[in-house]
Amino acid sequence: MPLKLYKRGEVWHYAGTVAGHRLRGSCRTTQKTTAQQIAAKVEARYWQSHLNGPEAVLTFAQAALLHREAEKSDRFLVPVEDYWKNTLVNQITPGAIRKSALDLYPNAGAATRNRQVIVPTQAIINHAAELELCSRVSVKRFPVERKEKEPATAVWIERFMVSANPHLGALALFMFCTGARISEALNVHWEDVSLTDRKALIRQTKIMDERRAHLPAHLVAAMANIEGDRTGKVFKYSSRDTAKIQWNKVIKRAGIKHLSFHACRHGFATTMLQAGVDPVTVAKRGGWKDTQQLFRTYGHASEDNGVIDRVFDTPVAHAKTAKKII
Repeated sequence: MPLKLYKRGEVWHYAGTVAGHRLRGSCRTTQKTTAQQIAAKVEARYWQSHLNGPEAVLTFAQAALLHREAEKSDRFLVPVEDYWKNTLVNQITPGAIRKSALDLYPNAGAATRNRQVIVPTQAIINHAAELELCSRVSVKRFPVERKEKEPATAVWIERFMVSANPHLGALALFMFCTGARISEALNVHWEDVSLTDRKALIRQTKIMDERRAHLPAHLVAAMANIEGDRTGKVFKYSSRDTAKIQWNKVIKRAGIKHLSFHACRHGFATTMLQAGVDPVTVAKRGGWKDTQQLFRTYGHASEDNGVIDRVFDTPVAHAKTAKKII
């Protein structure tokens, strides 16, 4: 039976059963003609879903809402939600998604388009697919030129700290010693830290998880030297943008090579791997999701010729070689 209209106060509402679904809702209008049109659209949508499957009526906005309700990552969602709005999901093709990346970020690089458009758009649609509301989508990424990332070193960090204020110097050392991303480090509050136990809680933004980081003694000392009361954010800065201004000034004042915040995280991984720490431990301690991701980023060959001498030019190696010759 068709939906019936009724008034609640000045606003029209609809109620009834369509294709076995009991429906009730507000038309959000005081105009009866408009309310009749809205009710007719609701009724048509449910019949279409019943006859042709949910994919026939699922909009991107609805899929995005399901994604949010499932407490999935909401990074970069707003631009893609605004772009697709009420477009039917079954009309969103891989090619259209790639075009949306070009439309949304015309001057950005391939990595940004992949990360901020293709990944979240695909995640929203594929989450709906898991709920059997539509088909999965697979989108080819824009090719990204791999550049070897220069890591911060202990010497660089030391020179940076000499020229920085206590909380900015401690911030750099914190990222270098824990592998924290800048967003994660800036989100550390004093209530998350125990200098006595040398532990800090890091809320990992990319994998939506938490980990307890061990704080080396010199990092504990640096954090203890931060001025002010022990409330709120440890490193004081409200955002990466406010920290970046001072970060760049310190680099210039110290006369050291310009490195980004993320170079400290690179430095953590590189330093640990070069020290012989196994990749599984490095990934766990630094908050990488898996060792494969770690290898993709840091698995490049060392250009240090001395590594051959250190491995092979040893008394043990010579002894084993001599025995084989004899």
